[in-house]
Amino acid sequence: MHFTSEQRLDDGVIEREFSLGEIPGILWTPASASASAPAPLILLGHPPLGLRKMYPRLVARARRSAADGFATATIELPGSGERPRWAAAEQARADLRRALEAGEPVSDEIVDALVLPLVDKVVPEWQAALDALLSLPGICGPVGYSGGVISIGIRLAVVEPRIAAAALFAGSFVPRAMFEEARQVTIPLHVLLQWDDEGNHRQAALDLFDAFGSQEKTLHANMGGHAGVPQFAGDAAARFFARHLS
Repeated sequence: MHFTSEQRLDDGVIEREFSLGEIPGILWTPASASASAPAPLILLGHPPLGLRKMYPRLVARARRSAADGFATATIELPGSGERPRWAAAEQARADLRRALEAGEPVSDEIVDALVLPLVDKVVPEWQAALDALLSLPGICGPVGYSGGVISIGIRLAVVEPRIAAAALFAGSFVPRAMFEEARQVTIPLHVLLQWDDEGNHRQAALDLFDAFGSQEKTLHANMGGHAGVPQFAGDAAARFFARHLS
């Protein structure tokens, strides 16, 4: 891990950009974090739109987490932002847009091509980032995962024992194969569902929640579309992490 920039935000949060090989990322740590008083870590997931485009939302989440005593970090997804183009992913996104614009059902083939290769690529990258982040002074476990493509969160919850709790957003297409993986998830879950999400099949989201194998799982459903998540929904997720990571 190589740090490329550092700045202190106006609330005292330290923001450091880094590279892990070819993978750019950002780490935020609260001013209170130190080697003698390390902060638990939350990994911030996001859709494949690029870190620069997602930055305003990511830094707002990071500031809220820092106020609760948590460090946060995120990485650029494959084929996004400054990373090399990924032709297969671009084709899958184009096929999805074509189906949505035509008012056609999104086929299992499109969903599989869109999501499964991304999960296979990015989960090992998240694990490599986690190795590097937890070696830094001022950062410790337990680790949480928050938001982003829900299938990535599912895979991480299954294969990465350092993830102790996850807050997932049921706002992305889920391949049928991920439902079987969801049954293997056992960590505490906080799942957010926008009831009128125009890009998400509500019943599929409910079926996925039912499939999770966790003994502690909570579904927070709010009225409104994909971008209409209310502020209090974020507050509930913050309380969830405070319970499980503090």
